[in-house]
Amino acid sequence: MKAATIIQSQLKQVGVDVRIRTVEWAAFIKEFVEKGRFDAILLGWNILEDPDIFMVWHSSQAVAGGLNLTKYRNDRVDTLLEQARSKLDRDSRKPLYDEVQRILHEEQPYSFLYVPYALPIVHSRFKGVEPAPKGIMHNFIRWWVPAGLQRYSSSGPEDGTKKK
Repeated sequence: MKAATIIQSQLKQVGVDVRIRTVEWAAFIKEFVEKGRFDAILLGWNILEDPDIFMVWHSSQAVAGGLNLTKYRNDRVDTLLEQARSKLDRDSRKPLYDEVQRILHEEQPYSFLYVPYALPIVHSRFKGVEPAPKGIMHNFIRWWVPAGLQRYSSSGPEDGTKKK
């Protein structure tokens, strides 16, 4: 909503009237996004460090229910995405994704507004944390804290007070 309000204000300064409409998520997807019933749409994407952006940009996904919402089609991008998906080595995928990014920059099927930065921080007492291309939270259920470093305990006082 904040981004939409800022965009609305900026467009008003150049004479463009924008009406912001918020809709419940499921209805938004079903009635607007999937049917292409919008003049402009503001969405957030989360692409991880080692992205597979096939679902968003490959022309095979420019179908009902697909994530290629703009119905973008580019044979070269399709080829690059297919090649990148077939490689296991991250370093060999990078030049392919770099070229996809260059093409998307030139053709502008989306207006990319910003990329929020995130710096996940985990206290050193947590063990089992394994940063990975799919993000730091991928193995969250396996994190643990050694007994001597625990501040709280589920087997301690029922009021959740701090350990002494």
